[in-house]
Amino acid sequence: MHHNYIKDTQSSTESSLFRIVSDFAKGFDELEDLGPSVTFFGSARFDESNPYCKEAYTLANMLGSKGYSIVTGGSHGIMEAANKGAYDSHACQSIGLNINLPHEQQSNPYTTKQLSFDYFFVRKVMLIKYSLAYVIFPGGFGTLDELFEALTLTQTGKIAKISIFLYGASYWEKLMDFIQTTMVEHHTISVKDLELIIVSDSKEEIVTQIDERLVLYLNELKNAGLQNSAYYKKAIEFLSNKEC
Repeated sequence: MHHNYIKDTQSSTESSLFRIVSDFAKGFDELEDLGPSVTFFGSARFDESNPYCKEAYTLANMLGSKGYSIVTGGSHGIMEAANKGAYDSHACQSIGLNINLPHEQQSNPYTTKQLSFDYFFVRKVMLIKYSLAYVIFPGGFGTLDELFEALTLTQTGKIAKISIFLYGASYWEKLMDFIQTTMVEHHTISVKDLELIIVSDSKEEIVTQIDERLVLYLNELKNAGLQNSAYYKKAIEFLSNKEC
């Protein structure tokens, strides 16, 4: 069944290290000039007639038309809709970061750049490294995994603060209730941590807030002494072009 993949994870240290480094090197080499981008998450199980897919397409198209690169996990459903929205804008890069799985997750055809990774954790780094924001549509365990990973990294200051949007208020209602009541009441998170999550079904509001986050992000990079980094320079160039 999945024996080859189990064997891979239990292979020699030298072999595993080589493959991990190769995965990281591939991602860094291919994406280092990406510039400001927005990452979309959501279920791969939705078909194109699903209302959330239509919303993801429109939002990605709006952001892509402004020049933001759109990054997804490269598969179907919400990911394909977001990649197609970006692709149809003809104004940005549409990136698909796939994962090699035993049942061979198929890539969608609406990308300008497609990468495949052996390791989920390497792919996670690439999905978040260049993003100003996460837009998280309804999805399953993988979507929740990415949501809480982003929240953890932002909460602990391991990455520059990104905007984390939950799209589909009715879908996320019970999860948000658990976070806002049970977790806060048990002091496993602070009330201030709730500010990390923005629940919004307004595409216009999300675009506006991402524009604002870009300016804040540049200030954070500058304050951290990273104004000579490739990303900072790409972001400044991006902002200059927007203001022209």
